[in-house]
Amino acid sequence: MKIVVAYSGGLDTSVILKWLKQTYCAEVIAFCADVGQEEELKGLVEKAMRTGASKCYIEDLQLEFARDYIFPLIQAGALYEWQYFLGTSVARPLIAKHMVEVALKEGAQAVAHGATGKGNDQVRFELAVAALAPNLKVIAPWRDERFRSQFPGRSELIAYAKREGIPVHVSLERPYSTDRNLLHISYEGGILEDPWIDASADSNRNMFRLSISPQDAPDYTETLELIFERGNCVGLAYSGLQETLFHMGHEENSGVTLSPLLVMRVLNKLGGKHGIGRVDMVENRFVGMKSRGVYETPGGAILHFAHRQIESITMDREVMHLRDSLVPKYSALVYNGFWFSPERKAIQALITESQTHVSGTVRLKLYKGNIIAAGRKSALCLYSPHIATMESGSPADETYNQSDADGFIRLHSLRLRIASMVYGKDSCL
Repeated sequence: MKIVVAYSGGLDTSVILKWLKQTYCAEVIAFCADVGQEEELKGLVEKAMRTGASKCYIEDLQLEFARDYIFPLIQAGALYEWQYFLGTSVARPLIAKHMVEVALKEGAQAVAHGATGKGNDQVRFELAVAALAPNLKVIAPWRDERFRSQFPGRSELIAYAKREGIPVHVSLERPYSTDRNLLHISYEGGILEDPWIDASADSNRNMFRLSISPQDAPDYTETLELIFERGNCVGLAYSGLQETLFHMGHEENSGVTLSPLLVMRVLNKLGGKHGIGRVDMVENRFVGMKSRGVYETPGGAILHFAHRQIESITMDREVMHLRDSLVPKYSALVYNGFWFSPERKAIQALITESQTHVSGTVRLKLYKGNIIAAGRKSALCLYSPHIATMESGSPADETYNQSDADGFIRLHSLRLRIASMVYGKDSCL
């Protein structure tokens, strides 16, 4: 039997790799998707091979992640329960997609993951596999009684790793667990399971990795411009852009036009510097329980805010309201793992169409955790100061005659006036 396992190199997936090999007498291939974990990927191939993998695939999916997953998410204005930027949720279908491709290429009979039986990720992975390769078997060790009886807690996992010579650096102290990618980093479990614990307290400041605390952020505002075409950010402009690109190893990029990947990387750096994008919430998991999560989404928060600003001057009112009415449904579909569902694709098609004229430039100011709108402009701007002006006698009076509002209001008040005459005015109080 051949199994492809989603592998991160951490304690859980390292133990799972070895356990799968022993329990199923299988050849196990490790698969890791690079979606922006950065230093977490160092030495991963060697670690997987020492743990017992016959092969280890590491695929750089960062550009695909930014272009085909994060940017469509931003176009949708997606926020789960109006707070969570869906960083982990939107990465899982991409990881599953490429894991399935490796499994089919290798002729594997099964794929495996290390998601727990209490979380959302098990659903996200397995719904994606069902949509892409329904004949592949999915092995979920944390839902296997044999695995749970052997490893009832973290201490047993650590003891097994030491006994089997699995190269992981861990201790019994785990104040929280994390998941990192290009869009965000999440923290949950451990000390965070008490919703009264203040994650922003001085004692917990070392937890955060992508952003500085807002109160420790610079005592000055930083101004930047985001350039949009058809709802996607295609460029950035601010005084320190070239220096930032140089430090990222992209000194050859001398203009403001950037790839989706570079947009995310630059905005993450800039947002983190100013304490942007921290979220602490108690959310409703798909499996039924509530869960406390703390998130850092510096670049995503800036992009989400700026996108809304350019939409405000370029998107038709009814199109905007229709798209906005779909935000809760779309966000829930992504959160619950239905990225490859026909309904998510249908909504995405409507969203793509809604972005046809969303082009222009947004100017923002960043200051101590705040994103401040400082200007919007577009050649496709639907806002007309000549029509909106409060001054009478402008040429726009021919386009909008204030006297016309008499009939507009009278027609819209008709049903209210009839109801009052039929039921009595007290019925409306």
